[in-house]
Amino acid sequence: MQHTSPRRLATAGLILAMLLWASSFIALKLAFRHYDPMVVIFGRMLVASICFLCFLRQLKKGFYFQFRDLKALLFMALCEPCLYFIFEANAIKNTSASQAGMLTAMLPLLVAVTAYLFLKERIHRSTIAGFLIAIGGVCWLTWSSTPTVHAPNPALGNFYEFMAMVCATGYTVALKRLTARYSPFFLTAIQAFVGCLFFLPFLWLPSTTLPVRIETGATLAIVYLGAFVTLGAYGLYNYGLSQIPANQASAYVNLIPVFTVILGRVILNERFSLMQYAAAAIIIIGVYISHYTPLPDSRGWDISKQ
Repeated sequence: MQHTSPRRLATAGLILAMLLWASSFIALKLAFRHYDPMVVIFGRMLVASICFLCFLRQLKKGFYFQFRDLKALLFMALCEPCLYFIFEANAIKNTSASQAGMLTAMLPLLVAVTAYLFLKERIHRSTIAGFLIAIGGVCWLTWSSTPTVHAPNPALGNFYEFMAMVCATGYTVALKRLTARYSPFFLTAIQAFVGCLFFLPFLWLPSTTLPVRIETGATLAIVYLGAFVTLGAYGLYNYGLSQIPANQASAYVNLIPVFTVILGRVILNERFSLMQYAAAAIIIIGVYISHYTPLPDSRGWDISKQ
């Protein structure tokens, strides 16, 4: 009987992680209908932290902390979940889940450029061309969006989601360096614990509305976000990133827009206009071009050699 290779396990884990992340846009939209965004995010981090406490013995096993990694660990957690969830919460409040999910297609391009600068991973001119085309598609998608009851300010929401992708880029690059010395499970736990402490003070801000009654559906959405998305998706993604290069792992994020549009239509009854579908197609074309790899004899295309 043949054993499954680590790369196949990483691929399966990354695909499942993308499905879970796509569903998080839907769960957030449902939770925000009844609870304040800061309450939802803190609840998500709290549920994830409680789940990790159940595995405290596994977290301690084989753990050797190196003080020189403290800055990288704090930077990783600051990027995601801290700043990432602030931007994403504001994005979901202002735009549709489908549009927010579509903007995640920008992440692989941002990671590819950043990985070239900081991790010395190869990058081609086609990546830059695809990045510019995808940016144009994002601008078109935002311009063609009109306010609705559940998406009152799509332009602002899409901007917030783009900033969330910038934070996710910093997180991915920092994580790639840390996976050489720490397990994906430990790094995911760090995110949950730091996120829980970071968002706790937000509950006492005057702008935060604390719930006066428990809404079953919204509460279940928070539990799902903490136990399945934060614990499951981040754990699976961190494992995949530990097995393959950062730019290849981030390419799987391209599945999130597809999953999100399908789930948004089935669960939230969200629909794109003809112009929005055209803009989404431009984004996908830009992403596809960005992953074009020139032939070995196509010298001059690989900007990492210039």
